[in-house]
Amino acid sequence: MAGAVPLRLRFDADARERVLLRKPLATILDETEKGPHLKRELGPFQLTALGVGAIIGTGIFVLIGPATGNHAGPSIVVSMFIAAATCALVALCYSELASMIPVAGSAYTYSYATLGEFTAWIIGWDLILEYAVGAVAVSIGWSGYFYNITKGLGVPYGWTHPPSVCDGAQCGIINLPAIGIVLFLTFLLGRGVKEAVNFNTVIVIIKLFALAIFVLVGLVAFSGASFTPFQPSGWGGTFTGAALIFFAFIGFDAVSTAAEEARNPGKDMKTAILGSLGIATVVYITVAFVLVGLLLPGFGLAELGSSASPLADALGHHGQAIAAAIVAGGALAAITSVLLVSLYAQPRLFFALARDGLLPPRFAVLDPKSHVPKKTIYLTGVVVATFAGFIGIGEAAELTSIGTLFAFVLVGIGILWLRKNEPDAKRPFRAPFFPLVPMGAIAMSLVLMASLPLVTWMRFGLWLMIGLWIYSSYGLFHSKVAARRYGLPPGGPPPEGGAPPA
Repeated sequence: MAGAVPLRLRFDADARERVLLRKPLATILDETEKGPHLKRELGPFQLTALGVGAIIGTGIFVLIGPATGNHAGPSIVVSMFIAAATCALVALCYSELASMIPVAGSAYTYSYATLGEFTAWIIGWDLILEYAVGAVAVSIGWSGYFYNITKGLGVPYGWTHPPSVCDGAQCGIINLPAIGIVLFLTFLLGRGVKEAVNFNTVIVIIKLFALAIFVLVGLVAFSGASFTPFQPSGWGGTFTGAALIFFAFIGFDAVSTAAEEARNPGKDMKTAILGSLGIATVVYITVAFVLVGLLLPGFGLAELGSSASPLADALGHHGQAIAAAIVAGGALAAITSVLLVSLYAQPRLFFALARDGLLPPRFAVLDPKSHVPKKTIYLTGVVVATFAGFIGIGEAAELTSIGTLFAFVLVGIGILWLRKNEPDAKRPFRAPFFPLVPMGAIAMSLVLMASLPLVTWMRFGLWLMIGLWIYSSYGLFHSKVAARRYGLPPGGPPPEGGAPPA
């Protein structure tokens, strides 16, 4: 029967054709306008603030400590540049795709249009890892700063740390502050996108002020002697530091999930993605340079590597208690905005997957009043809060980094594919220096992936296996693209033993 696909797919010609089915650009844009879609109400300033809010947070306020102290040493400045350069290449690719395909779903949607349904599902499942586990890591970082600020008030150690974290005889029980901040932001996001984005903009201003205080006060006590030896662990340490601190830069891709809510995506997406990355890069390299200059006996690389609040601790060891308190408060604000954007992006991804039939339709239901996927937002918040209460930040950050780098590889491949196969498609923005930019993005992402620990790769592989099981048991038989191609009934696959019509 020509074109028929058995209910239980075999690895034959039909199966290969099935998993390579693409969703054409015209179909993506048409369905978005005529079917369930998010409301376009965000301008360039709000989108850029969303990007800055996503990027400047846990990485610079928390992860810079272990990345510098345990791996890169003073060469963290070079690590920052490597991570930023990688992101710049990828950001150019994202800008082209987001302006071409202004739809929720980010790299998942781009892959569906270029590499086929199977690859799109893999990248979508991968992005779930990035946003959800990233939100877990960020909320744990928020809790660490909260504890450091409030421990003088007698806040119990056990109720502010997960069971795997101990300080001498004290061990954690449950991380209640992490759970609390996740649930608060989940409620805020459920009220509507404008309320959440306006809140984020205020937070961005606060955290940029705190970082300015750190740089200005830190320059007073700056010492160039701290930069020797520059690479205590060689280039391997520098690249490992870049792979870990890469977590700090990845927020810019969350901006692409807002493409469906941008008022003028063809123009505003490239401004927001590239602008937020540019601002963050300048801030990060400057802060890293000043932090290394503040190292001294009693607060060297070893102490920096174990610090949960490295910027505030560095100022505190130089007698700048007031500035340290301002920076610690700014860190709470900064990490709050990163967490907000992560929790914002995750439900939009679920929405896109469900709209295509790869997840149950309940994930694509929009609240009639707020025009956001409220039920999915609340589900995401509960899951993230549960994990945030019981795991440590290191594992979560590494999993987020490898998931993001994998997404970046496929985005670069997607640009190459579209330029070759759809050269006449409308492109409000074109990545320059083609094909060097997408090829560079792919190569640098692979290099940073190779720098991550083996255990991170093993966890990532396990996550992908779970995703393959979900796709093969549900998405494979409920895909709307496949239904159109093969004439499958709208409600899903035919009864066991049956086959769709030719």
